[in-house]
Amino acid sequence: MDDGFLMEVCVDSVESAVNAERGGAGRIELCAGLVEGGTTPSMGLLQVVKQCVRVPVFVMIRPRGGDFLYSDREVEVMKADIRLAKLHGADGLVFGALTEDGRIDTELCTALLAVCRPLPVTFHRAFDMVHDPLVALETLISLGFERVLTSGCDSSALEGLSLIKRLAEQAKGRIVVVPGGGITERNLQRILEGSAASEFHCSARSARDSGMKFRNPNITMGASFSAPEYSIKVADVAKVRTLNAIAKNIL
Repeated sequence: MDDGFLMEVCVDSVESAVNAERGGAGRIELCAGLVEGGTTPSMGLLQVVKQCVRVPVFVMIRPRGGDFLYSDREVEVMKADIRLAKLHGADGLVFGALTEDGRIDTELCTALLAVCRPLPVTFHRAFDMVHDPLVALETLISLGFERVLTSGCDSSALEGLSLIKRLAEQAKGRIVVVPGGGITERNLQRILEGSAASEFHCSARSARDSGMKFRNPNITMGASFSAPEYSIKVADVAKVRTLNAIAKNIL
């Protein structure tokens, strides 16, 4: 952690991982499917990213998009992905699981944490879907999570800033509360000053046009809401550097 703040950048490609490190990220959250909020990346992606960066790489364990209520078979997939991620060099893991009534699934989290150890584990933004965040935070602490990523149960970390501050105060150093969700160079200073956070999470991406010269405009490879085929979003070195500089100058 440089100068008191650690910047975690979520990425879904080798290019973004390299750019994040070049820009000053202290940790990478490696995902697939960022359009769905992040799903488990391929082990091939993890292997190559680990070859290309030196900062810690935390791997998202989420078998699908949507809610965080998982079936028995999905749980088996999550356990298998955790084992594979550890085998291929993950420095930490990221997951979350809830019960149908919006509480932390303590039984499932306990089982998954056992598979993750001795690696550190972050509870991801499933936290923002809980029924009672203050109670949920105590549950995560009792289970042994090192971090919780949250937008303060709102549409962005800026909108949820008051709750993030309250959670950080409640945590009292027992768990790291990491603001994330909609963080940009325009609002980072306000979020860090208002939350008393020591870490923050962002994507810092920009759109880059595809190198394809021949293009078929009549078809897309996914559903109607999917990202365009000929525009690729990648972590932007300049944006990462700017966010890092803002974080350093706040102290």
